[in-house]
Amino acid sequence: MPRLETSPDSPAPVRVVALRIGEWIARLGEIWVDGQVAQLTRRPGVATQFLTLRDTDANISLPVTCPRGVLPDSVSEGARVVLRARPDFWLERGSLSLRALEIRPVGLGELLARLEAMKRLLAAEGLFAADRKRPLPFLPRTIGLITGRASAAERDVVENARRRLPGARFRLENVATQGPSAVTEIVAAVQRLDHDPDVDVIVIARGGGSVEDLLPFSNESLVRAVSAAFTPVVSAIGHETDTPLLDLVADVAASTPTDAARRIVPDLVEERAALAQARARLRSCVHRRLDRERELIAGLPERLTHAMRGRLHRDGTEIATSRDRMTSRVTALLAAGNADLEHLRARVRSLSPQATLDRGYAVVRRASDGGLVRAPADADGDLRVRVADGEFGARRTTA
Repeated sequence: MPRLETSPDSPAPVRVVALRIGEWIARLGEIWVDGQVAQLTRRPGVATQFLTLRDTDANISLPVTCPRGVLPDSVSEGARVVLRARPDFWLERGSLSLRALEIRPVGLGELLARLEAMKRLLAAEGLFAADRKRPLPFLPRTIGLITGRASAAERDVVENARRRLPGARFRLENVATQGPSAVTEIVAAVQRLDHDPDVDVIVIARGGGSVEDLLPFSNESLVRAVSAAFTPVVSAIGHETDTPLLDLVADVAASTPTDAARRIVPDLVEERAALAQARARLRSCVHRRLDRERELIAGLPERLTHAMRGRLHRDGTEIATSRDRMTSRVTALLAAGNADLEHLRARVRSLSPQATLDRGYAVVRRASDGGLVRAPADADGDLRVRVADGEFGARRTTA
């Protein structure tokens, strides 16, 4: 099909654009479409029946016309179907619809097979990995609760949580939990609660139901929205035997809404009892420790006296030994010093002038000036002679 050439000076009429769109859609031919019946109108005696087919993962729907005999009587609103249809583009209204040629209800077995295939795909992507699970807060400030309006699941969660913790706060998001709009509403509620800074945990709760009723909680869009949430999510869907894919991606999978209430808040009575037990154990431990310390202190003076006496005895012995060693050392040093001194004194004595005088020598000086007489010529006039025992005067005479 050639491209439609247009410009501001040569625009295409609406009818031409509509015809081209119709031609493009007509080229699709017959196609098989999977979806959920959102609205169904059966009018007795009318040759054509009308329904709205909605995408299970997005808020997109298309009107469908069905000739009499094409729509099985077993199909009702909310049912999953696969239909063979031809797309029609209505030029007058500019709208797209499907003209069904064959409609096949999707059976339970096929639904379960599709869920199993989706489960394997999401598991391969790591959405169910244990290391992605986040721990629940011990004492959440606000609990986000997504459930049906005035449902039994809402009462079970709220009443049981407040029975355990009377001050528990909730932010309720009432949504459709089955039907065509369930997935869209639940995903939007998860995103709103996830962006609320006061919400510390999100609970998605619903009572029991058939596999078809619980299909929204195995929807891929919901599973991915829970996986992308930063706030821990608790799944509380159906009974213990119900295991939607939401249970696998949630951080905690509760078996029932009542079990979810038990998991998200602590039991005040149990916590007080645990505190009382811990206080009693701590008091008993302190008393035992005090008793042991008291026993140790009771014998401490005797042990301390004995230890001090032993220490004083050892120290006294060491001091006496040290004193003896010091005395011996000082005595030896003094003896050596005295010996050195006597030796030095003897040397000094032997070298002193007195020693020379003691051997019979004399020192002769002139009386006039005290000069030493070293030669006969120096002995002139009166002299002074010093000997070992004293000094006397003398005069030189000529022989």
